[in-house]
Amino acid sequence: MVGPMKGANDDSGSFRIVTLGCKVNQYESTFLKEALLRGGWTDVSANKGAADLYVINTCIVTQRASYQSRQAVRRAIRDNPSAVVAATGCYAQVYPEELSNIKGLDLVVGNTMKAQLPNILQHFRKGNAPCIVRADFASSLPFEFLPVQGAAGRTRAFLKIQDGCNAFCTYCIVPFARGPLRSLDPQKVLSELHGFSDRGYKEVVLTGIHLGKYGEDLAPRTNLKSLLHLIGGERLALRIRLSSIEANEIDPELIEMVASETWLCRHFHVPLQSGDDAVLKKMKRDYSSMEFASLIERIYEKIPFAAIGVDVMAGFPGESAEAYRNTLALLTDLPISYLHVFPYSPRKGTAAFFLENRVDPAEVKRRTAELRELGRRKREAFYRSCLGEVYAVITEGWESEQEKVAKGFSDNYLKICFSAQKATKEKIVPVMAQYVNGNKVYGRVVRSRTLAHYLR
Repeated sequence: MVGPMKGANDDSGSFRIVTLGCKVNQYESTFLKEALLRGGWTDVSANKGAADLYVINTCIVTQRASYQSRQAVRRAIRDNPSAVVAATGCYAQVYPEELSNIKGLDLVVGNTMKAQLPNILQHFRKGNAPCIVRADFASSLPFEFLPVQGAAGRTRAFLKIQDGCNAFCTYCIVPFARGPLRSLDPQKVLSELHGFSDRGYKEVVLTGIHLGKYGEDLAPRTNLKSLLHLIGGERLALRIRLSSIEANEIDPELIEMVASETWLCRHFHVPLQSGDDAVLKKMKRDYSSMEFASLIERIYEKIPFAAIGVDVMAGFPGESAEAYRNTLALLTDLPISYLHVFPYSPRKGTAAFFLENRVDPAEVKRRTAELRELGRRKREAFYRSCLGEVYAVITEGWESEQEKVAKGFSDNYLKICFSAQKATKEKIVPVMAQYVNGNKVYGRVVRSRTLAHYLR
C-alpha cells in the first residue's frame, strides 16, 4: 500500500463526483458529496484541474450507460494517475469484477455499501490492485435513509423515498442492482419535506426505483396516494413532482389528486416500452397496449395541460416490423408530451439476454431515430398546445444575461423564458406562454392579477 488518503484532517484533499443514470443516483451522489464535505474534503467538481479523489457513481441500465461509466473511470485515471479513483453504483454492484479490470481503478463499492463509502475512503490507502467492497442484497431489507441538505441556490430538490424492484422485467438488470422493495417511513418523508421548505426550496421531486410500490413493505402497509394525502395536509410552501410511475399503478384517484391539488405538478412519466401486446408479454409487462392507451387518454381528458412523458424501447428480441409499427402507431395517436427512447441493450443476467431473433443493429438504430424524431414533434406540439395559458414558473436565473432573458420551469414541465430586469432564483412568477422557439417556450410576466390566481 502506498500513500494515505487525504481528507478528514487535511484541507488539501479535493474530490470530484461524476454521476450517471437516474434521479436516485443523483440523490445518492448528493449524499456522498455532503458526507465528504463534512469530512474535510473540498469539492472541485465545478473547476478545471485534477482532484485527489474521484467518485464515479455508475449506471448499467443500457450498454451505452455501461460504456459511459467505464469512460468516466478511465477519464478520471487520466486526469490524475496518483488520485484515488472509486467506482460505486449499479455497475459496481452487479459486475464488480468487470469494472475492477480497468487498470488504475482503486476501489469498487457496490450499492449495498454505498452509504459507507465516505467512511471507507477516510481509511483507504492506494495500492496496486483494486479493492472490491460489496455484499449481496438480503431478501428483506429496511430502507437505508441517506439524508441530504441540498445545494444552496437550487430551486428543486430530490428526495428518495423508495428503493428496489421486484418486477424482474425480462430486459431489466435493475432488480439485481437495487435489491428488494423498501420505503422511507411516511413521517420521515414529511420531516424531510419540511426541511427542504425551510431551506428555501420551492419544488421537491419524489424519486424511487419503483415509486408506485411505495409503502408495500412498511408496517402498517401504506401506498403512494396515502403518502400524498399526508403531504397535502402539511400545507407546505412546496410543489411536489412525481418521478416515473408504472401505468398499472396510476388509478383514477391519483389522476384526480393531480388534477385538483395545486401543490401536485401536472406531470406524469409513464414507461410503455412497447406498443405491441406480444412484445409486452415477452417483456413481462403487466398491461396491454389498449390499457396503456386508455390511461393516457384519461389523464389527457382530466388534465389537458399535463405533461405526459413515455419511455419506449426499440429492437427488443423478436420485435418484428409489424410489432414496431404497432408501437409507432400507438405513440403517434396518443396525446403524449415527450418520449425517452432507448435501443434494446442485452444485459447479462436478465431473461431476455438468452432470447433469440435479435433485431439487426442497423434496424434498431433506424427505429430508435424514427421514435426520437416522433418525440421531438410530440414535444413541440405539446408546447404549442400550452400557448396562451398562464403558468406559475419557479425562476432559475438567467437564460441569457446579455439579452436580459430569465428562465424557469412550470409545474407541467415547460421550460419558459421571459424578459426580466434581474435574474432571481426560488421565486414564483406568473408567466403567459406566447411562442415556441426550439425546445423552449417564451412568454411574458403577467402582473394584472395576484399570483395566487395562477397557483392552480
